[in-house]
Amino acid sequence: MEAKGLFNVARKEFIDHLTSRKFILILALFLIISAVAMHQGVGDYNQRLENYKEYISQTEGEEEEEEGPHRVLRKPSILLIFQRMSFLMAIFGAVLGITMGFDLITREKESRSLKSLLSHPVYRDEIINGKAVGGILALTFAMGIALIILFAMLLILSIVPNLDEFWRIVLFGAVTILFLPTYFSIALMASTVSKDSGRALMYALIITLVISLGVPLVGGIISESVVGEPPEPPEIRYQNVIPQGANEDESGEVPGRWVPIIDEEQERWEEEIRAYWKKRRAIEDAIITFSPVSYLEVSLVVLYSGTDVIAGSGYSSALSVSEDVLEKIWKNIFAFLIFPVVFFAIAYVKFMRMDIR
Repeated sequence: MEAKGLFNVARKEFIDHLTSRKFILILALFLIISAVAMHQGVGDYNQRLENYKEYISQTEGEEEEEEGPHRVLRKPSILLIFQRMSFLMAIFGAVLGITMGFDLITREKESRSLKSLLSHPVYRDEIINGKAVGGILALTFAMGIALIILFAMLLILSIVPNLDEFWRIVLFGAVTILFLPTYFSIALMASTVSKDSGRALMYALIITLVISLGVPLVGGIISESVVGEPPEPPEIRYQNVIPQGANEDESGEVPGRWVPIIDEEQERWEEEIRAYWKKRRAIEDAIITFSPVSYLEVSLVVLYSGTDVIAGSGYSSALSVSEDVLEKIWKNIFAFLIFPVVFFAIAYVKFMRMDIR
């Protein structure tokens, strides 16, 4: 494989993608729906901002009656707008990736242009690698354009992010770009192993459904089989609590309120059930990490800036971009890289051994 040949194939594929009608149509539809979602997000953000300003005006000048930590209203973040966008990015990113890749090889075979292409001084690996690189560049370009347009619209509306929000938006875009090649690689692999474009599209959709819906379902089944049944709760006993100063009713009895008795057995069961669900959740999370649906969870972690501040303690529920966020999502990012590598490897091996006549 030569770098010049790879560059030429990748450039051709990149231009073909950007000028294709299906790419332009899906991208335009994505931008329109994203703009509508952003408009709704801006409305929600402005409403929360007004509530925050009203809260500040009401509490300004008031002295704190109680010392110590207490909950106060936090100024809303523009990351709320991008949280609404993460689901759309997942859906339309997957559609765009599959649409771009399902006929990359089958179209060449059906038009018999692949044999003509191989008659030129170009190696097979340059073709398959060039198609992969060109497709990924086109996906990156599409998502980059979408994010830039949306960010520009925010600036036009005089909504300016602070430094932390800016880096979170950048990290959200980077995670999205790492996520999109998964579906493109599935489609490219399906196009390589299929005889025609129709079958390639069907295979790509089936594989997408399996890894997107089947993996989380299997994760729940495996976690239940490993952890077993949850611990049985103890028999709940109640006691009648009579309020101080209560008077007798017409029957001569003092009305009270029945409340459960929290004894050592009940406390032990609560600890066991918490440990049970924590262990089960850990197994499910480990399995779901290797599914593209984890993108939604990663997006929420990246875009979450906290909703409450504990006044007087300096504690915020937000996560630091440089530390906590990256620590939480590095496994998911690694999984996002594994999927394209695996499916590209299958496509590469199949294409290199393909009998082209």
